[in-house]
Amino acid sequence: QVQLVESGGGLVQAGGSLRLSCAASGRTFRRYMMGWFRQGPGKEREFVAAISWSGSYTYYADSVKGRFTISADGAKNTVYLRMNSLKPEDTAVYYCAATSASYSRHRNDYEYWGQGTQVTVSS
Repeated sequence: QVQLVESGGGLVQAGGSLRLSCAASGRTFRRYMMGWFRQGPGKEREFVAAISWSGSYTYYADSVKGRFTISADGAKNTVYLRMNSLKPEDTAVYYCAATSASYSRHRNDYEYWGQGTQVTVSS
């Protein structure tokens, strides 16, 4: 089993920044690729970014490339999502997730999910 707990969401103005954290625990969490997804109002949950615990592999959705940075701190068992130049369309509940696949952008491939953290970007 893998447990994931997100934090760091909040209200920010357009152009601002936030850093989300995802604390992982469980006996086998290091075997999983970690990802961030988001679900905006009335929208489906979509892929944002993914990373291996070594940090050697990172992947981004085109909509966030160049603005968001995913990172992993093995010593703290935590994955981060640094979000810069935020836009109103980034407003969503952000979820941390873990997949046993080597890499995936598909939410159905992710076996474990956190409870989500709300990010609201005002214009």
